[in-house]
Amino acid sequence: MDNPDTWRILPPMTHDSDILIIGGGLNGPALALALARAGLSVTVIDALPKATRELSDFDGRSYALALASTRLLDHLGIWDRVAQNSQPMLEIKVTDGRAGDGPAPWMLHFDHAEIEEGPMGYMLEDRHLRLALLNAMEEEPRITQVNADSVVDQCTAPDHAAVTLASGRRITGRVLVGCDGRASGTARRAGIRRTGWNYGQTAIVCAVSHEKPQGGIAHQFFMPHGPLAILPLPDNRSSIVWSETTARADRIMTMEADDFLDALRPAFGSFLGEIALEGQRFAYPLRLTLASAFVADRLALVGDAAHGMHPIAGQGLNAGMRDVAALAEVLTEARARGEDIASAQVLARYQKWRRFDTAALALATDSFNRLFSNDNPLLRPIRDLGMGAVNAVPGLRRGFIREAAGLTGDLPRSMRG
Repeated sequence: MDNPDTWRILPPMTHDSDILIIGGGLNGPALALALARAGLSVTVIDALPKATRELSDFDGRSYALALASTRLLDHLGIWDRVAQNSQPMLEIKVTDGRAGDGPAPWMLHFDHAEIEEGPMGYMLEDRHLRLALLNAMEEEPRITQVNADSVVDQCTAPDHAAVTLASGRRITGRVLVGCDGRASGTARRAGIRRTGWNYGQTAIVCAVSHEKPQGGIAHQFFMPHGPLAILPLPDNRSSIVWSETTARADRIMTMEADDFLDALRPAFGSFLGEIALEGQRFAYPLRLTLASAFVADRLALVGDAAHGMHPIAGQGLNAGMRDVAALAEVLTEARARGEDIASAQVLARYQKWRRFDTAALALATDSFNRLFSNDNPLLRPIRDLGMGAVNAVPGLRRGFIREAAGLTGDLPRSMRG
């Protein structure tokens, strides 16, 4: 038996940071800023070199940010840095039809003037948002960035979480957060399973310039092979998210620019005049994927690491931003109450807040895609009449407008304005 005279109380473990964030895309930096503003120290681990993230040339990638997401960015001090490069979305027009035949006569038309808060959202190029987040992290002394190094192992103990990097470096923290995408290594190493299925579709993402102004109007055109989104950008340009069968998308991606535009024009139409390709083209295979849990021991998942959905409503990044706002609020409130921010009870609050909402949104986008991505002669008149009926009822229409603006549900405080 130990001599009582030799007993001693060991000092609490010193962590490198309160929070370890794996993933340096968009959600990871946003979460780091939200937590740092609340007084927590954060380490962000990004597998990509910093110079890659800082590229400032237009490459064709843009995001449809719901109004609630721009409120979060404003709360983080980011919106003032990017607002001048954004394009307000003033209207949304949703139609059904076939490429080359034009839209069906029934449609959904959402106008921001029907709600009091302002534009339903804003379009913003990836380069502007990414650089603003990076610059803000550089200015925040509570954030440490680790670039061009990847996590190869992780573990949790009663008093810490730790990651081992490819370089051999070991970093410890109180909570580990995975913001590392749909193939999340954070989730896999924690033993969190995923469920989902492939759509047999690929999203082609690019931007085009056009002769006529788009007037801040976003268009969603449902076709048998998948939807086409035409989203307004500044300076007579539009962002394209074109969902096609994977086989056809593979062929389209190999086309030269002129042939690509010839393939796009029947679906795009002529309402904006002549079009020209701007920047690069990107292809993203579409799959529904949901993590079986959003939290584990001293660990939480955010954004695509927790849920990946069809881009049919442009809500992928917006759902991730809600995760960011919710997790930041849960952790900072727990800290203010003197709770252990890594406790299972605290992390369970985040999961309870976000898991049902994201699952419902993912299944809603899945159902819309299945309903509209076909040429069934029985379904077509039913869905067209359904859109017309919703459009004719002001209360229903305003509900959809508020949903598009991200103003429904249990919003974190930083997204309420």
